[in-house]
Amino acid sequence: MENHEHHNQEEMNHSKMDHSKMKHEDGNAPMGMAGHDHHKMMVKDFRKRFWVTTVISIPILFFSPMIQGFFGYDYLLPGNPYYLFALSSFVYFWGAWPFLKGFYGEMKTKGAGMMTLISMAISVAYFYSTATVFGLKGEDFFWELSTLIVIMLLGHWLEMKSVLGASKALQLLVSMLPSEAHKVIGDTIEDVKLDDLIKNDIILIKPGEKVPADGVITEGSSYLNESMLTGESKPVKKELDDKVIGGSINGNSTLKVKVVHTGKDSYLNKVIKMVDEAQRTKSKMQNLSDKAAKWLTYIALTIGFVTLTIWLVLGFPFVYALERMVTVMVIACPHALGLAIPLVVAISTAVSAQNGLLIRNRTAFEESRKISAILFDKTGTLTKGDFGVTRIESVDDAYSVNEVLRLSSALEQSSEHPIAVGIIKKVKEDNITIPNLVNFNAITGKGVEANVEGKNVKVVSPGYLRDEKITIPEDAYSDAAETVVFVLIDGQLVGYIALADEIRTESAEAIKVFKKNNIKVYMATGDNEKTAKAVSDKLGLDGYFAEVLPHQKVEIVKDLQNKGEFVAMTGDGVNDAPALAQANVGVAVGSGSDIAAETADIILVNSNPQDIANLILFGKATYGKMIQNLIWATGYNIIAIPLAAGVLYSSGIVLGPAVAAVFMSLSTIIVAINAQLLKKKIGKK
Repeated sequence: MENHEHHNQEEMNHSKMDHSKMKHEDGNAPMGMAGHDHHKMMVKDFRKRFWVTTVISIPILFFSPMIQGFFGYDYLLPGNPYYLFALSSFVYFWGAWPFLKGFYGEMKTKGAGMMTLISMAISVAYFYSTATVFGLKGEDFFWELSTLIVIMLLGHWLEMKSVLGASKALQLLVSMLPSEAHKVIGDTIEDVKLDDLIKNDIILIKPGEKVPADGVITEGSSYLNESMLTGESKPVKKELDDKVIGGSINGNSTLKVKVVHTGKDSYLNKVIKMVDEAQRTKSKMQNLSDKAAKWLTYIALTIGFVTLTIWLVLGFPFVYALERMVTVMVIACPHALGLAIPLVVAISTAVSAQNGLLIRNRTAFEESRKISAILFDKTGTLTKGDFGVTRIESVDDAYSVNEVLRLSSALEQSSEHPIAVGIIKKVKEDNITIPNLVNFNAITGKGVEANVEGKNVKVVSPGYLRDEKITIPEDAYSDAAETVVFVLIDGQLVGYIALADEIRTESAEAIKVFKKNNIKVYMATGDNEKTAKAVSDKLGLDGYFAEVLPHQKVEIVKDLQNKGEFVAMTGDGVNDAPALAQANVGVAVGSGSDIAAETADIILVNSNPQDIANLILFGKATYGKMIQNLIWATGYNIIAIPLAAGVLYSSGIVLGPAVAAVFMSLSTIIVAINAQLLKKKIGKK
């Protein structure tokens, strides 16, 4: 109902964005879209290599002389060493290829890391074992080689799987635009591809369709849903000469629009660029296990070569000195290190999901314990995102509250106006039957009227009451965030209905928890100053930012970060996506847009702000387990490496490959059990 303009005009004003003034930035298509497919292929590749090498490792273990010595059986095939060599060669060259390739990459860029440590251990084990097959005196490490590769493949597979989808955000942004547009050419309309649109083209947008490009309305008027782009909870009235944003959804009227921006100049593509830049910046962070691996590599290489040199200087045979060096270098890369972090991630991801948190970025989740400031988007996060009825009051004893609602609903039933939708929703919730009407009439700019059950019913704005010199009740405005409409019957004021984007009941409790933990709470919203202040005051926030444009949300996050704050951003709309990506920890509410969820590090499944408090506790518990596991995974090296090097040789104590393997297995078991204990720790929340 296009003339239905009876509502508080101040509430209906939308802070229009002048996209033509946005700085033009050159840039190619985002890297993230291709990156997502590449990441998916890598996950599949690790999974395939893991299962194939696992199957091949079974006969390697079974026919290994060292394993047979452990379990006290003797079952060797003719040419057993060559059989083990052939299988292990496949495991080394095919199964371990990602690590060997990663080692080459680390050497080219950042230096030693996990790939270097793995490659060093498996290469030393493989080439030394191969030498024992072809004449060198000593025991082979083929079983050690294959199990190390299998466990490292499992760890990397779990790790990559837990963060799959980070680049999906950019694909979802692009998918918000339709593939075609209805181009007006004279008296005809032709469907053309989006790429073929140029500036100043006239396009037709039918009811319910997505707007294909930024532009200006040349004909028609409609309500457009921009909530996923601007964060504004109410559909916005757009008329002649108003700007429309590509990706927003048209209401129930046809529009003609002159194209202003297409392609990389469009608003949506600028958002895409911001998301892409912020994601790539965040991806440079180095994780804990890489740091541990780097130092273990340096230690193993140093001690290994020192061991070889000392034993040779002491006059021992080269073969014996070499075995000491190889043992040191192989046990320096513990199986447990490959599982220490990924296993905790896999368990914390699963358990957190049961507690309303979906973890998508492990680094941000680990660091959630550092959060010192939280920036909330208002609409759909602190509030419900629906424009609903908050109060209904009767000022005439002849009409009850239900009667005021019932009679006014007759005028609202066919309107798409957000306030009308809110009233009808309330009527349906209360199971009220909507009466029929006759002689419907729009009162231009002030409201609507009709005859309902023989009475003249008007639903009007405060402006109509002022014009008609009707006194507005003093208690009509109890909350500055509310929009109020008034109901008149036969010219007499009988009641009023207040509507607002309701604050979630959980929001106040969540904010108390943050303040208790010395975390500052801020709010950023596209809504007007009046509404923002009312919500901020009601919740007792540390500050708020009103009428914020998407690029400004990123700036707010950056400003807080520049002040030394570790910032969490919580939002649900496309307009929040760049800020979610820029923040140290990005949290999307589950009821919001797919794009916000795909850009965020963590998703609140139940859209409950209190879950963010749990997130911080989960992050602390998870980080603690990671540190513990790294200690268990690497700590035994403090004893094992010196013993393998032979520091107690004079006392008759030398750590052989078999005993070193037992140490390694024990470390792996401890790490696995310790990770499982995280379930109890998180479950307590």
